[in-house]
Amino acid sequence: MRWPEDAKDWPLTAYSRRVLHRPHRWHIQEHGEGPTILLIHGAGGATQSFRGLFPILAKTHHVVAVDLPGQGFTQLGAQQRCGLDHMATDLLSLSRNQGWTPDIVVGHSAGAAIALRMWELGMQPGSGIVGINAALGNFKGVAGWLFPMMAKALAVTPFTASIFSKTTTRGGVRNLIEGTGSTLDEQGVDLYYRLATDKGHVDATLSMMSQWSLDGLMARLGKIDVPVHLITGLGDKAVPPDVSRDAAKRLPQAKLTELPALGHLAHEEDPTAIAALISAM
Repeated sequence: MRWPEDAKDWPLTAYSRRVLHRPHRWHIQEHGEGPTILLIHGAGGATQSFRGLFPILAKTHHVVAVDLPGQGFTQLGAQQRCGLDHMATDLLSLSRNQGWTPDIVVGHSAGAAIALRMWELGMQPGSGIVGINAALGNFKGVAGWLFPMMAKALAVTPFTASIFSKTTTRGGVRNLIEGTGSTLDEQGVDLYYRLATDKGHVDATLSMMSQWSLDGLMARLGKIDVPVHLITGLGDKAVPPDVSRDAAKRLPQAKLTELPALGHLAHEEDPTAIAALISAM
């Protein structure tokens, strides 16, 4: 996404700034006073995913949301640093550089895996980690090797991101969102459409998918001894509730909350309910 051209009507840009902290030029949204909450979006999203949640939490907390490398308005500085370990390392380095000491780290989908990896690397949130529809499981069966291979192939195929971004329609984006079990208003659909039609954002998302591996993190899940609140929408068709249920059994200090009628983008569908659960940490 182009900064500042595409940011003029982007949610919450009154709280936006960009910071060069190698290897990336980060887009950060920061507001509020009190204990710090760090918000980490999932693959293919951006800070707009927290447009409803952010202002609610900022009434009582210092809230920070960051676009992941290459996604949204964060300028990617190194193409090969889009995997779990590199993203967690770079985001932790940024946090220390900015003087953030999160009391709570909130991760949506793949963002939850990044939050747990950051804890392993030394981040110690005072109250713990919240995972919203946390993507803490690998694809099963044939998909376990086929999907990652497809992502790798797409990421290195010339013009893939360009073709995708030019052929995506607003209706297609709406169908994709509804396919995850969530229903968003027109603004929500439009924001994802803008992301999906931006070549740089699509390219970075494909790079993240192609470099993503949870094998190491999943093998160590039983050693992540920090309070973790897993929130799952029972209508999630992208990351089924059983993923959070299984992870909760393995994490030493896990709490599981199941929310009926909400899908993968639960925090966008009902930010008030999600904010209450986060604040309760």
